[in-house]
Amino acid sequence: MRCFIGIDLGSTTTKAVVVDEHQNVLGRGITNSRSNYDTAAAVAKQEALLAGRFQLFRQALAKSQALNGHLEGFIGQLERDFRAEQYLEQLDDLEATCHRNLEKTNFGDAGPAIAEALGVVFKQLKHEAPELFAPGAKRKSDFFRDIAGSQYLAAGEAVAKSMNLRYDFLLNLFDRSIIEVENRVYGDSMRRHLLSALERTFIALPDTASRRAQVEAPIKGVLDTVMEETYVVGTGYGRARLPFSKEHIRSEILCHGLGAHVMYPNTATVLDIGGQDTKAIQVDPAGIVESFQMNDRCAAGCGRYLGYIADEMNMGLHELGPLAMKSTKNIRINSTCTVFAGAELRDRLSLGDKREDIMAGLHRAIILRAMSILARSGGIRNEFTFTGGVAKNEAAVKALKELVTENYGELKLNIDPDSIYTGALGGATFAWRAVVEEGKTAEAKE
Repeated sequence: MRCFIGIDLGSTTTKAVVVDEHQNVLGRGITNSRSNYDTAAAVAKQEALLAGRFQLFRQALAKSQALNGHLEGFIGQLERDFRAEQYLEQLDDLEATCHRNLEKTNFGDAGPAIAEALGVVFKQLKHEAPELFAPGAKRKSDFFRDIAGSQYLAAGEAVAKSMNLRYDFLLNLFDRSIIEVENRVYGDSMRRHLLSALERTFIALPDTASRRAQVEAPIKGVLDTVMEETYVVGTGYGRARLPFSKEHIRSEILCHGLGAHVMYPNTATVLDIGGQDTKAIQVDPAGIVESFQMNDRCAAGCGRYLGYIADEMNMGLHELGPLAMKSTKNIRINSTCTVFAGAELRDRLSLGDKREDIMAGLHRAIILRAMSILARSGGIRNEFTFTGGVAKNEAAVKALKELVTENYGELKLNIDPDSIYTGALGGATFAWRAVVEEGKTAEAKE
């Protein structure tokens, strides 16, 4: 089957969307951006195609009626089992890479003890792996670097202490090795992991064993289906670094405008707050950009700013919004500059202001900055669509709704749960148009 792919290489994350010949979204994929842009694009695309496989599994099993009301439970278990298989492969790779780097490094007489400690640490990580992917398990991140890093650092510290070994030796090996592992693409093992995961799923859900033949047939049919990468379009903050010819690159303004239009056809104004920039875009009824404004090169008021605040508060980025929602007092924050944010934050805390009130003030300051950019682009028109990673922050959404109502009255505000993929969706739509409407067949790579 023909697939059309959009890849949005952002400063923080790289996203990909796959659509079919009817412009239906088959799958979405995301990975953390890294210095190796080729790898970031490849991993995001691989994740989107994998998600597309699971969507095709769902469709084929629903059509076969083999699971009689247990379809979502089965697909959910299959995906968890697949992720566990994938994680264990990467752990094996990380362990082998750590040992290779150990051999290249002179740790003196500590070398044998470090090798022994690595064995203990990875044995523990592999033992803990099933719990990470059990039903109901909650992870702060789905990226291998984050999951493995958290587990490794905790286990490594305990093992180093018990063996009277310097912890920084283990930390040094991890830091050097994770970069190598993170920059490898494991596409060749996808089918093997899916088949292995299928076996584990039948064991985990014994009620499906009696219908195994009826379940396996549509799944293997999907596995045998070739998902042809017909046309790929790249966009985003790092689009100039994507390994594509210029013909396959579109500006992020065009892609976000079109992507928002595809999500919400009546969109007139788009606000996108990403990791590195803020974009205000005005589009016509066909999703064509009429005007736009962006913030300057400073990252003030973007996702990077929130990340800096999270670090200052010793909190996870995902915790900022919920904390701000507990606010009971309005506090005016004067600066959204990352250089001065830490100082103002500490000043506020020293004056006795509550953390939740400070967080609410910070979120309002970010949105005030975005409102200024929107005004320069032509203001806010109905319908208004909010996209980007910050659109998932409930405190930012609350501040936006309040300020829009104050300044423009009641307007329809659209926020899609998958809004972080808006640029990639626009890219995929451009890819579809290139082939279906314009008849192009060129490969994406130069």
